[in-house]
Amino acid sequence: MQLKNPILGLCQQSTFMLSAAKVDQCPDDDGFEVAFAGRSNAGKSSALNTLTHASLARTSKTPGRTQLLNFFKLDDERRLVDLPGYGYAKVPIPLKLHWQRHLEAYLGSRESLKGLILMMDIRHPMTDFDLLMLDWSIASHMPMHILLTKADKLTYGAAKNVLLKVQAEIRKGWGDAVSIQLFSAPKRLGLEDAYTVLAGWMELEDKAPAESAQ
Repeated sequence: MQLKNPILGLCQQSTFMLSAAKVDQCPDDDGFEVAFAGRSNAGKSSALNTLTHASLARTSKTPGRTQLLNFFKLDDERRLVDLPGYGYAKVPIPLKLHWQRHLEAYLGSRESLKGLILMMDIRHPMTDFDLLMLDWSIASHMPMHILLTKADKLTYGAAKNVLLKVQAEIRKGWGDAVSIQLFSAPKRLGLEDAYTVLAGWMELEDKAPAESAQ
């Protein structure tokens, strides 16, 4: 009998920990932390809620509502982090600058940060924000895994074509260090592959993240 992925039980018992407007308000910098990033309205909160089987992250039809670093506890050593969404034009410029400054401080200073999950809307992948995050990931040697969200908005064939196209573009520009998969929160598509990546980063199983997932 195949054992369940060890991250599954932790995600199911996850609880809200705290919100931080600045890096010095974050939890102690130890253990294992995985951050979730994405352009506004890329489906980040929905993905987090589906992975944790809870309504931890606040979803909204208004992009740009996530304005803080939100931490969710899996156990005493492991956390998930919901990062502010970026790219929404109606957010005031000073607030955008505040988010950017503190996001950069968080990404550049957290020793416990083991990997970054980047959400891309499958209908609008590789935005300027996505390219910046890819550049940062490679320059910082930070593992990155991409969820092509809202895959249910396309037929499976069309979604697979986008996956292959984006995968080829990433390999050409950034090498093989970034993994990518299809994901749909409503259809619960891609959960097992995402759990495998999380478990690997949080040292819960020996199996390394796959180069790509279908």
